[in-house]
Amino acid sequence: MLQLAENLGVMASCPDQPKPARRVLAQLLLIGSQPALLPRQVQQEFSGASYSVQIVSTGAAGIERVRDHHPDVIVLDLHLPDLCGLEVHRQIRGIDPRIPVIFVTMARTADAAIEAMKQGAFDYLFRPLDPDKLRRAVEQALDVVVRSRSPAEHTTNPSNPETGSCIFGSCPAMRDVYKSIGLVAAQNVPVLITGESGTGKELVARTLCRHGQRANAPFLALNCAAIPEQLLESELFGHEKGAFTGADRQRSGKFEQCNGGTLFLDEVGDMPLVLQTKILRVLQEQSFQRVGGSETVHTDVRIIAATHRDLKSDAAQQKFRADLYYRLSVFTIHLPPLRERGEDLPMLVRQYLRRFSRELGREICDIAPEAMERLQEYAWPGNIRELQSVLKQALLRASGTVLLPAFLPQLQGPPEPRGRQPKLDRIDDFLSQRLAPDASDLYAQLHADVDRRFLSRVLQYTNGNRRQAACLLGIARQTLRQRLRELGLQVTKSCT
Repeated sequence: MLQLAENLGVMASCPDQPKPARRVLAQLLLIGSQPALLPRQVQQEFSGASYSVQIVSTGAAGIERVRDHHPDVIVLDLHLPDLCGLEVHRQIRGIDPRIPVIFVTMARTADAAIEAMKQGAFDYLFRPLDPDKLRRAVEQALDVVVRSRSPAEHTTNPSNPETGSCIFGSCPAMRDVYKSIGLVAAQNVPVLITGESGTGKELVARTLCRHGQRANAPFLALNCAAIPEQLLESELFGHEKGAFTGADRQRSGKFEQCNGGTLFLDEVGDMPLVLQTKILRVLQEQSFQRVGGSETVHTDVRIIAATHRDLKSDAAQQKFRADLYYRLSVFTIHLPPLRERGEDLPMLVRQYLRRFSRELGREICDIAPEAMERLQEYAWPGNIRELQSVLKQALLRASGTVLLPAFLPQLQGPPEPRGRQPKLDRIDDFLSQRLAPDASDLYAQLHADVDRRFLSRVLQYTNGNRRQAACLLGIARQTLRQRLRELGLQVTKSCT
């Protein structure tokens, strides 16, 4: 297939030697439905002497090209005129599962990314394409080919990639969440979901179940912090008649009711230590006894747990059983707080506005730039749950078709002093919040934050007139339009 490793080895060991007259090219195959857009971007990015780019516009042609020529890396558009991109990917893996496939799509829902990762896709990029991210993904894929990495497992019969998802977002942290779900959903192992309250941990648990082998089996959720300690054991394991005052009949608990399915233990860090021991036994032996009983009940339950606490630290301080922590955290998914998902906030706001407008019988179809700016400046300590509450309150107070700042409730928390920019706009604070060993795309994040505020202010000044805004900025209208689309900003013209 690819002889790139030999070429790279020669170039690395003999940097001063002249290049050989003939080089073996890295073969890239683009399967895309927009010949005027996506192919041009790919060709411009990989137009050097090291790459050969082949382009086809249908899934059937792409499958045939893979069967005949076995390219090194494939860039695959999710939406094709003849076949679903996920089906094309499945057939490609049937031909040669070693070929890395990079998906490209405009879709912003989670299901497509999850299904692609479940099938073994190498990466998942959103349009408009970021050239640096595309190049990095292709180079990493070529490195995988060179190292002959064994193929990832994949599932069949993918669900509709555009429907059924309750998780939204395309920021880097959320893309990692989608990929993690895709990697572990089909595996029968415990999963620990961490993150602040209100970030959507139960949604992730339900998505794991929906994309797993137990999708058609029961899914039950139990909040360990919301039930008194003396009742929690009965809720989990059931009880025998006469086990305690008021136990007038035998009762099945969640582990018995959920046999064959998935049990979601929310806020598992608040579970009493005595119950943690029984949970550990269920994980180890898949058996338990009801409260007040001696009969051993066998069950087959997958545990997904969630917590806002640092269980590793709690285990070190003996506030949580260390052995249970290691059992629950076989695979961990961390959900970012809303304040770290700046790129997603406009999309989330509009998504919830559409949904809540239908539910509440309102006609709101847009949001004023000033209102969006206020939402973006807020820290959102309550995360997604607080955002939903604020938008519902605003809709109940709103009239007309545009959500204005006056409709927003008073956001709790100290306001920024007049004349100062929010902390996120100051470079030192930005770096102190984001700089970490596992950080990525800081340059793009900083520019997105600055552009979002900058362009909103300019468009506010021009009352939404893009032509005037482009003149003030000194850029082409097409450039302004593309940047607004990348940032998820919509222009609302003033009626004054």
